[in-house]
Amino acid sequence: MRVDVRPVARLRGKDPVDVSSALAPVVEALCASTVDLSRLNVVCDWIQYRSSFREVADYRPVLAPWRGGAEPDSAGGGRDPQHGPRSEAALEVAIDLRRCAATDLRAAIAGLLDEHASPERSARVPLEPWVTGRHSCIWRFNALYWQELSHWERVTGRDYEQALPGGESDARNITAARDLILEIFKTWDDLDARNALPPELYVVELGVGNGNQARTWLDEFVELSRAHSRDYYRRLHYIMCDYSPHVLGRALKTVAHHGDHVSTLVVDATHPAVSLGFLRGKAFLVYISNVYDNLPSDEVARIGGHIYQVEVRAFLPGADAARIAQQFAAPPERVGELADKLLRLGPELLCEALPQHFGDTTRAVTFWREVWSALRLQERYRPLEGLDLYQVTPDLNGELLRSQLESYGDIRVHVNNGALSSLAETLPLLHPFGRLQCHDLFLDDARRYQSGFFGPGKYDGSVVNWVNGPLLRHIGGRAGFDVRISPFSARPSSNVKTLTAAVRE
Repeated sequence: MRVDVRPVARLRGKDPVDVSSALAPVVEALCASTVDLSRLNVVCDWIQYRSSFREVADYRPVLAPWRGGAEPDSAGGGRDPQHGPRSEAALEVAIDLRRCAATDLRAAIAGLLDEHASPERSARVPLEPWVTGRHSCIWRFNALYWQELSHWERVTGRDYEQALPGGESDARNITAARDLILEIFKTWDDLDARNALPPELYVVELGVGNGNQARTWLDEFVELSRAHSRDYYRRLHYIMCDYSPHVLGRALKTVAHHGDHVSTLVVDATHPAVSLGFLRGKAFLVYISNVYDNLPSDEVARIGGHIYQVEVRAFLPGADAARIAQQFAAPPERVGELADKLLRLGPELLCEALPQHFGDTTRAVTFWREVWSALRLQERYRPLEGLDLYQVTPDLNGELLRSQLESYGDIRVHVNNGALSSLAETLPLLHPFGRLQCHDLFLDDARRYQSGFFGPGKYDGSVVNWVNGPLLRHIGGRAGFDVRISPFSARPSSNVKTLTAAVRE
């Protein structure tokens, strides 16, 4: 049996984690079971999010390679025609050290092992089949949140930014905006001196929030233009892009005093070129804040020298499903069906389709919030036969992961498929003297995955994952861009870091 304690930074200091107290009941339960301890891994994390998709304790089968015939659809556990139920190479037991003190871990582990031995007796109510992370319904919930944000905010009575740590985005800062504008002015001055400055100066913001960042940036731009006797503002086109029309509408009101200098576009951040292709080679700045951590992501892992894809299955714990069913006058077995209808129709149409359960939009949003709060992810590891066969994006395969998976022993990393696709499509939009600047939750060293938990977590009704920075550097480098990740200058101790990309000199 192997025990992996990942939050090493919490083992020392003022209030260290008492690992021995947490592990003792786990080991007792495992030793009292019939599970093969030689094939067992115990993984201890510290789930820092107040709301996440993890149970305090859970198990994760490590599936053995498929033998005989075509591999079955990942919707189920699968049965090998020659060997019966699909076998397991190992079993992983996961513990959240932050919450385990309030849980009877010995009883919890014993119950999990019973469920593992007899899955048909599980009380979990699945909301989907087994899928890769980026295809999980949690991302449909994430999309619904941004599409129907006005309803969510009305029912909760608070702006979505209040759900962020500190109650606002960490990336908004006047000094940082001023420094960035002065650097752009220098580039424009140099081009203007050579009669090479285009008549139209494009700046793009992807993920506009409530518009305060745009207002800060534009107000500073006007002030600096006057102070430096430049007419750049007259030629400026500031394009605000977001997935949510509601967010765009609110942000546009915030910058209304800048008039025709500002326009808006609804943009899918994973495929920005679809809406922004007309800017190819023209954007002097693409500014992105807190977007990449909110895009769909797979996870892959190396365990015992073999490479696996993390598959997930969203579910509701049985007690929560029963409670929600009673609250909305439905049988427990229909809760999953109702959740699927919510994701397909949205809260307004759900009321019209099922008035017997949802009398008005507020009731539908309440159902949405109850399901989202209770929703959890079950996980398992499925063998990857070859990294070259794994499509990270339509244009990138899993070979780009090889260095991380073969350099650091056993490790589990985010692929950040949506962020990789977004970056790859955004870089061609840049003018040869343009730059991309992105503030987000970047990991600048893949080895950090071995000592911490970095998502997925929940921020209000949306999903958050930290971003695998070295993968983005790799993608940028292949395209001829210099990509750097550095501390956020206005607050170096912040978890938010700054990624900057420009054509390599």
